[in-house]
Amino acid sequence: MDKNQIKEYLQECRERYATGLTTDILPFWLEHGLDRVNGGVYTCVDRAGNLMDTTKSVWFQGRCAFVYSFAYNNIYRRPEYLDMARSCLDFIEAHCFDRTDGRMYFEVTADGRPLRKRRYVFSECFAAIAMSEYSIATGDASYAQKALDLFKDIRRFIATPGMLPPKYEPTLQARGHSITMILINTASCLRRAGITDPVIDEQIDESLHDLATYFVHPEYKALLEMTGMNGEVIDTLAGRTINPGHCIETSWFLLEEARHRSDSALEKLALQILDWSWEWGWDDEFGGIINFRDCKGFPNQDYSQDMKFWWPQTEAIIATLYAYLATGDNRYIERHRLVDEWTYSHLPDPAYGEWFGYLHRDGTVAQPAKGNLFKGPFHIPRMMVRSVMLIDDILKQL
Repeated sequence: MDKNQIKEYLQECRERYATGLTTDILPFWLEHGLDRVNGGVYTCVDRAGNLMDTTKSVWFQGRCAFVYSFAYNNIYRRPEYLDMARSCLDFIEAHCFDRTDGRMYFEVTADGRPLRKRRYVFSECFAAIAMSEYSIATGDASYAQKALDLFKDIRRFIATPGMLPPKYEPTLQARGHSITMILINTASCLRRAGITDPVIDEQIDESLHDLATYFVHPEYKALLEMTGMNGEVIDTLAGRTINPGHCIETSWFLLEEARHRSDSALEKLALQILDWSWEWGWDDEFGGIINFRDCKGFPNQDYSQDMKFWWPQTEAIIATLYAYLATGDNRYIERHRLVDEWTYSHLPDPAYGEWFGYLHRDGTVAQPAKGNLFKGPFHIPRMMVRSVMLIDDILKQL
């Protein structure tokens, strides 16, 4: 595509993302997810939005508050967006913390009674970015302070031996990619809210060091999901796992940080991770980003290994736009076109709205529910908001 064609293409994408966000995705969850009795959001809904299970995902109380605030701040200042965000934040503060240790639950009942707590700090990370984004939307600095306090708690939980139960027995000492990468994004979201505490850059620097030192493996052209404590490859089915969606998401976290720092070396690393992960993830036969691969080419053991989930596609849409903004290299626009076309021809539901989340490798729908404890208002609306912002920045340069 020449520059005029790229402009036309991106303008069409921008309109489609903004329209889908404001007329489909956000209204769907306002209608079918908002709990007008107890507060917070339900996510376990069927294809038409009917409630299947009143269990509430604590992840999505934070994620939902974040995306509605993010949309309010950057796309359309509708008061119902802030109402949704505030309902989720109030529910978090009233019900989602274990007061005995300060950690957050993973699942609670409709009225907020605890059901389950996991060994991760993702609930805390999503609550922190929700508080920081809501503080931008409202100008209420108390939410920025709450976000910072929670962020410091997250770091304390990770650093305190015994606070987070280990995944494996002492026989296997390992590092995980997911917590390393999510802390970069969490910290950058807090920084966007004007939080200037030194702990923000400290965490980003630590995560960047760990990603480059332990998880990047040029011998496999891969970013691994777990490694030994010194970055050594754990030669097991779990240890050889590549999650292309996670890696592509990491690449745009790094591109965002490289842009903030004007750091060409970090940009180069981010683009390398994106290029490797695209090669591992893109399905040349059927299209779309595949779920899991093995860095040695063995069959991956995960039951969903060759499925196409919704969220890796959204992360690839963002990452390819970031890469084109950084480089002007047309191959990233071509990749964006590939994943965008595949996504929009398979995932949006023309009958009931929102998107299907779980597809077989060939793109047929595996199950039609619009939400559960892991799918809800986050990856899709975040992609739409972030992509509109990126396209605006790209168009200024063209």
